[in-house]
Amino acid sequence: MGFLPSKFYLDDFFEDSLLSRKGIDMKCDIFEKDGNINIEMDVPGYSKEDIKIDFDNDYLTIEATKESKNDSEEKNYIRKERFYGSVKRQFYVGNIDEDKIRAKFEDGVLKISFPKEEVKKQKNLINID
Repeated sequence: MGFLPSKFYLDDFFEDSLLSRKGIDMKCDIFEKDGNINIEMDVPGYSKEDIKIDFDNDYLTIEATKESKNDSEEKNYIRKERFYGSVKRQFYVGNIDEDKIRAKFEDGVLKISFPKEEVKKQKNLINID
């Protein structure tokens, strides 16, 4: 017999917090295949036109924006859980060729692929004083 209730009254508070909502919209998998880095990101409920991909200073930024619809006057909401606004993820990808970044959006999944950054190893002799 347990002394703790199966559900605390704060459970809904934490589930509805902005922190948990923002993170849930853009979950991704990152993997390497055939010399390319691949990002597969879930962006459900967004269209291709809602998504912007930017590469600047070795960072790849993915931002999705969904505008709010003003239909609240027509509907008597009991609870409204769908998110409207912007979500953004940023990844350090290093010095890569921007022209080789490929992106495809299909069935709520954004797929981005680019060549892995080549790390040049130089062997330098260090003089001992």
